[in-house]
Amino acid sequence: MLNENIKRLRKSRGISQEELAIKLNVVRQTVSKWENGLSVPDSSMLIALAEELDTSVSILLGEVVDEIGTDDLKTISEKLEVINLQLAKNSERKRKTIRWMLIALCATIVVVFIAFASMQSSYLNWDFNEPELAVAGTILHGIEFLFVRLAPIVFIAGVVGIVLTYKKN
Repeated sequence: MLNENIKRLRKSRGISQEELAIKLNVVRQTVSKWENGLSVPDSSMLIALAEELDTSVSILLGEVVDEIGTDDLKTISEKLEVINLQLAKNSERKRKTIRWMLIALCATIVVVFIAFASMQSSYLNWDFNEPELAVAGTILHGIEFLFVRLAPIVFIAGVVGIVLTYKKN
């Protein structure tokens, strides 16, 4: 909701992301991240953002308020905490997805290596005088040649990626 409100209010005032970023002393990508829900401004930036968009922080956060109370700061911080928790959950979910994709890639590489080892390049004993076998054998040899040279690099990169996706506590 915060990201949609920032975008809606900025556009309704006819301000570009670049102009808003300059007024807030941040880069345009920061404003873009706020509007796409990839990050949220901290409390001091939220106040400055509300001032630049000529609105209250409560309205920016999606709440219609008639009076400004003393509990506003607490309410704002609670809403920001919820938004930050949601961003953290999304980030963790993406990290786990990437980790499992890398594990699947490494497992596939191992299985294909085992398959090639069990074949023992038996296609090299085929009668290459027959055109169909010659084409199939050449293709198999080319695939095996590339795989055996590229797969170890991809496997090592995958293992490094798996290690990097584990979050340090």
